[in-house]
Amino acid sequence: MISRAVASVVLVVAFAGCAARAQAPVGDPFVRAFRALRPAVVLFTMKIGSEDKHHPGRFDDAYGSGIVVASDATGSDVLSAEHVVHGARDLRVTLDERRSVRARVVAVDAKNDLALVRIDVPGRIVARLGRARDVEPGTAVGIAGYPIPDAFSDEHLGVKTSVYAGRVSSQRSDSLELDLPVIPGESGGPVFDASTGVVIALGESRFDDEKAIGFGIPIEVAEHFLTSKRIAFQSAP
Repeated sequence: MISRAVASVVLVVAFAGCAARAQAPVGDPFVRAFRALRPAVVLFTMKIGSEDKHHPGRFDDAYGSGIVVASDATGSDVLSAEHVVHGARDLRVTLDERRSVRARVVAVDAKNDLALVRIDVPGRIVARLGRARDVEPGTAVGIAGYPIPDAFSDEHLGVKTSVYAGRVSSQRSDSLELDLPVIPGESGGPVFDASTGVVIALGESRFDDEKAIGFGIPIEVAEHFLTSKRIAFQSAP
């Protein structure tokens, strides 16, 4: 038979364990990281000159992704890859997967494939920017964006932010190599730390003949670009 003293101790320990579990964060860390970052991820839609030599002067639909890095009472700044918005006409940004607003390119760094786009929408949630140089091969990461949005639209699947999980394969010269592809439409989207949601790179694709390998422009390069344009971005501790 268990004594009253022993039973009381058991109850106290059991209660403490339940309280600890109640206070502990629940759910997948990757899901929490993406959930926090998701409002800052945007879709670009635009018109660009057609590469079809048989139809000179024609403009085709194009798209890409980006992240809100700064926001104030007058509007918000979106960071993306320069090749995403190069030569764009009728540039628009889709916010929260449903609201489309006009956008304008305000600065580019073609050498490092970076672009800064402004929208007249204040008070947006911004992404936290981290450090790519501290990331080791094998680190779990995610990439968020809008892969082939026209194909999803044609299938009546709607406009939704997609997220893919993978790992850093290698620290390359001025680039992170990833073991997950950067699908057309995801270029310019955030590559983020799977445990924290901190953005460490911008997604880009480099090998036309090998789609399974993705790359990321280190966020330090982007931070230098933003600083030169006097953009007050949010840096993670």
